[in-house]
Amino acid sequence: MSIRNSDTSVEARILDAAAACILAYGVERTTMTEIARRARVSRPTIYRRWPDIRWVIAELLTLRIAGVLDAVPERGVGREAVVARVVAVAEHLRNDEIVMSVIVNAPSLAMVYIAERLGTSQQILIDALAEAITAAQEGGSVRPGDPTQMGAMCLLITQSTIQSAQMVEKILDRDTLGVELFHALDGYLKP
Repeated sequence: MSIRNSDTSVEARILDAAAACILAYGVERTTMTEIARRARVSRPTIYRRWPDIRWVIAELLTLRIAGVLDAVPERGVGREAVVARVVAVAEHLRNDEIVMSVIVNAPSLAMVYIAERLGTSQQILIDALAEAITAAQEGGSVRPGDPTQMGAMCLLITQSTIQSAQMVEKILDRDTLGVELFHALDGYLKP
């Protein structure tokens, strides 16, 4: 096994351990010590890769959120296909225990990526959306406009839906929320 593969394996064990700790103890009570114990590595091994617990959690979230694009494949070209995929991605993220644990139980950490700065996973999603929007524009099913800007707006609409869904669940159940998100995005992108 090469050193590079070994390094990747160690990082995967650390991130898997971080996920297990978040589920067992919550985000705020997850520690580097417990992650190290579960990953069967030393704390310095973790600190050589990430400066603190927030960076470990941010990396874990990036992998989970970006990984949703693989879990929810493209459904064709055109506005309806783009919107259907975004709604499916949102549902997938709403079902992700780690992502939702951070949103619900660690609002100060979540707010960094909701209100202060664009995270890596968000940029990956915007780039994927911009590519799909460009293809849909070429087919005439999406209005003219800058695809990256439109992708960013779709991200904001969807991100807001994910983070606030719990607040309106008595009004918009899970299925209705998806239907309404579809209508919001479809109307925004329609020529």
